[in-house]
Amino acid sequence: MSPSISVIMPVLNEERHLREAVQQVLDQDYDGAIEVVLAVGPSRDRTQEVAEAIAAAEPRVSVVANPTGRTPNALNAALAMSSNPIVARVDGHAMLPKDYIRTAVETLQETGADNVGGIMAAEGITPFEQAVARAMTSKIGVGNAAFHVGGEGGPADTVYLGVFRREALERVGGYDEHFQRAQDWEMNHRIRETGGLVWFQPKMRVSYRPRPNARALGKQYFHYGRWRRVVARTHQGTINFRYLAPPLAVLGIVFGLALSPLFWPAVLIPALYLVAILAGALLTGRGLPTAALVRLPLVYATMHLSWGTGFLTSPPRLSKPRPAGTNLQDLFH
Repeated sequence: MSPSISVIMPVLNEERHLREAVQQVLDQDYDGAIEVVLAVGPSRDRTQEVAEAIAAAEPRVSVVANPTGRTPNALNAALAMSSNPIVARVDGHAMLPKDYIRTAVETLQETGADNVGGIMAAEGITPFEQAVARAMTSKIGVGNAAFHVGGEGGPADTVYLGVFRREALERVGGYDEHFQRAQDWEMNHRIRETGGLVWFQPKMRVSYRPRPNARALGKQYFHYGRWRRVVARTHQGTINFRYLAPPLAVLGIVFGLALSPLFWPAVLIPALYLVAILAGALLTGRGLPTAALVRLPLVYATMHLSWGTGFLTSPPRLSKPRPAGTNLQDLFH
């Protein structure tokens, strides 16, 4: 018999997708017991009612409140409510393949890892979403992170979502509720710092729907950059050139545009960036419908410049230590 597993789901404004997402968890091809804990935030739609209806009809599902609406708080609340030795972190709109949990548990057992996860398989419907999906699976768009671009299985800095040994989560005190974004990267860093192994398993693919327009995409990547800077301040030595490339691009473009009235060759800096993303779009956009291909340069620029601006403008006040008593160990005692 396989070990029992707790699936924890932070849920906010997920009325449309929650029933299907939960059902795909309950229908997993897995012979161990599965419990699902929904941590529901203050939603603008009928998410609370849908979650309660699911729990009323299915004894394997329970609901816990997340008054803050923040993801790490939701994850810790659900962790405290759950009980099984294996814990899977799943989003309220994630569509899991039927062998997801079985593959994860087998990989945990084979590798001795503390956390295993797979690929964030971005899939778009509209032309803009298709362009974002292509950018999110391209090194030009997101660097060389395996959970975006794929690759061979093996040790990794971080993975998408994650299936954990509970003992590892308890060892590091759960999710750090200070991090409104980048909480998964930060959690995996602490697991690795305490001697644990994070493992990328490419067989684990979870469909992801990209943001539907440039404004939403820019906001998403601005906050990614802002909070990745907070992680860098908190954990020294966790930044490399892949993370510095977007803010350097922003600085170069601003410098070039500001200096060009006095020294015209400076305009070559933003011009070279424009040429680079146009060439990159042509290189990586092969096979896309024309409507998606013409949007790809805009998508690359939005991702790069929003992330870089967020990183550069991340205020030091975000790095203040969080109040004591907000980790998983405190919730269990």
